[in-house]
Amino acid sequence: MVYSMTGYGKGNAVLDGKDITVEIKSVNHRYFEYSSRMSRAYRAFDDKIKKELQTKIQRGKVEVSLMIRNVDQRDMRIEADTALAKSYYDALCEIARATGAANNVDAVALSKYDGVLTPVKNEEDADKLWRDINSVLHIAMDEFIAMRAAEGEKLRRDVLSRLETVEKMVEKIERDAPLRVAEYQDKLYKKLQTILEDKQIDERRILTEAAIFADRVAVDEETIRLHSHIAQYRAILDSDEARGRKLDFLTQELNRETNTIGSKSNDLGITNTVVRIKAEIEKIREQIQNIE
Repeated sequence: MVYSMTGYGKGNAVLDGKDITVEIKSVNHRYFEYSSRMSRAYRAFDDKIKKELQTKIQRGKVEVSLMIRNVDQRDMRIEADTALAKSYYDALCEIARATGAANNVDAVALSKYDGVLTPVKNEEDADKLWRDINSVLHIAMDEFIAMRAAEGEKLRRDVLSRLETVEKMVEKIERDAPLRVAEYQDKLYKKLQTILEDKQIDERRILTEAAIFADRVAVDEETIRLHSHIAQYRAILDSDEARGRKLDFLTQELNRETNTIGSKSNDLGITNTVVRIKAEIEKIREQIQNIE
């Protein structure tokens, strides 16, 4: 299956009192490049997230966002500073004795003074938290991969269609090229006939000149290699191996052979066909830049 390097996926779940959200997005890039956005409290999981992604992604500029929100207080506890509470109580008793006021201070009243009761975050079980994060991460990854696959299939169909167009134009060159040699031979014969007028024309000379011309403009090797590259292109698109870099190389080869045909041609029709082939190859190159 062909995968695009462009994709987006989101996962969300409430697990163990935490609302966990993971978002993954990517754009094309020559290599795998990772970046993330998350609270410093969860940076310890950054490398694990990266490694999980690398099991599914080979190329692309990938950004991950991790957000965790507590939806209950199971990870909090209240600590009482009894020494401070006793200091408050002793001070209040002293005030009561000095002023004759009634001392009706109880535990509830003491708890309202600053620092007597303090909410404290419980130590989190890192392994358990990672299992929860990883669970949500894989929800996002599944959606992300599905989008990449859908986009990749569109790219594959487009590239195959353009390869078919290129192949037909190469076949046209193969049909037209021999005709150009025959036309050259005919023009040469007529030219010599005009120059020599009634003198006898050396048929061997014409055949020799035509053979030299045919050798100079022959594109058989180039068209054979173009057919071979196109066949390899199709095989790679239908394989399960990494494709991007191999397709980059083959695209360069398609361009090189086409340029060689253009440089050999002295025929306007073939030159125009070469221009059209190069336009299709450029469109193919643009498409494969987004294939993983």
